[in-house]
Amino acid sequence: MSLRKDKSSEKNKAFMKLALELAKQNKGLTGLNPSVGCVVTCKDEITSFGKTDINGRPHAEVVALKNNKMNFKNSNMYVTLEPCIHYGKTPPCTNIIIKKKIKLVNYSIEDFDKRTAKKTKSVLKKNNILAKIGLIKNEANHFYKDYKFSKFNNIPYVTGKLAVSKNNKIYLFKKKITNEHSHKVSHLLRYRNQAILTSYKTINSDNPNLNCRIQGLEKFSPVKFIIDKDLKIKINSKVLKLSSNKTYIFHNKKDKNIINKFKNKNAKLIFMNIKNNSFDLNTILKKIYSLGYANLLVESGPNLLKSFLNNSLINDFYLFKADNKINLKNTVSLNSFIDLLSK
Repeated sequence: MSLRKDKSSEKNKAFMKLALELAKQNKGLTGLNPSVGCVVTCKDEITSFGKTDINGRPHAEVVALKNNKMNFKNSNMYVTLEPCIHYGKTPPCTNIIIKKKIKLVNYSIEDFDKRTAKKTKSVLKKNNILAKIGLIKNEANHFYKDYKFSKFNNIPYVTGKLAVSKNNKIYLFKKKITNEHSHKVSHLLRYRNQAILTSYKTINSDNPNLNCRIQGLEKFSPVKFIIDKDLKIKINSKVLKLSSNKTYIFHNKKDKNIINKFKNKNAKLIFMNIKNNSFDLNTILKKIYSLGYANLLVESGPNLLKSFLNNSLINDFYLFKADNKINLKNTVSLNSFIDLLSK
């Protein structure tokens, strides 16, 4: 390879890496749509850039090309995911790419959406636009692993978390065992996940807010989902008092008086059938996905988390382990749970 080609290749990679950094900024905030980054160049100089907007639209390509005063003719585009060719709530991104007379479109990997997957290259070719695929594809595949999982399975990508002491125990009744650094990571996870799931037992014992309390990111607190078969959650719980985010409750109760109490608290009740005295977790996940949430954090006690693990429904797990041992009465030993995680 000549020195000139080598330098050109490195520049192309640099532009795509910048596009990926843009995509990372809104990861977890774009609904069912993936977060995409886009960089536009002319004569190896960046002329515009964009990323998928909050809640999934407009798409990154549209954001980058929306400046009507700029001449994009014969420009190169670097986009982290195959530009869409289908009509959804917005027109295809290929429409504006063609309209602006882009010369070359580089994208890291093909989309996982069947409506677009492996079809964009031929659409662009028909309009005399060259398409190249594969720049930093390993990094892009890693970045889009959750989007790929959700697209193929129609359920959210699930992250679990739990904090334990050095000797694998947890406190009961509102006691904390981890430090401020772990708490900040927990709030970062809430920010990065569109929804959070817990059980009524966790709500009744801890009375948590389940919101993100990182300064400046509070408005990105996750939507709350609570599993409460018999609607035993305390009516004065913080999650029912906070009006800043939606709260959904999965239940199997038919008592109208009890149901109306929760409706008066602006809780959204979702009736679900039970089998063997419990809900089917996969059905719950499908419902959450159908409501528009592709990333879910399960933040609960060990029993619900263990059920998720036993059903192979956890994709990532964060185990926070403290430096201190605890041997008080109000503790639960989690040795069997830890063994399950190590499998």
